[in-house]
Amino acid sequence: MAKERKIPMRMCLCCREMKPKRELVRVVLNKEGQISVDLTGKAAGRGAYLCREAQCVAKLLKTRALDRGFSRKVEDAVYEQLQKELSCGE
Repeated sequence: MAKERKIPMRMCLCCREMKPKRELVRVVLNKEGQISVDLTGKAAGRGAYLCREAQCVAKLLKTRALDRGFSRKVEDAVYEQLQKELSCGE
């Protein structure tokens, strides 16, 4: 009898829905204070997750939710990179 693997769930920063980790994009804040998009999901640091839905991307850009999630000002370049990465996936 094979043991079923537990699927890790994470919450989207914008829509607040729990989804499987592999369906989300991770943005990471590393020890040096740099914020970057982590497409592998394995980079060291504090992570914030965002789903690939167009509404979530629009809400992220409008409300600058990453600023709240990381409790610091996030550069516009990170938001632009996220928008570019997520619009290519649709």
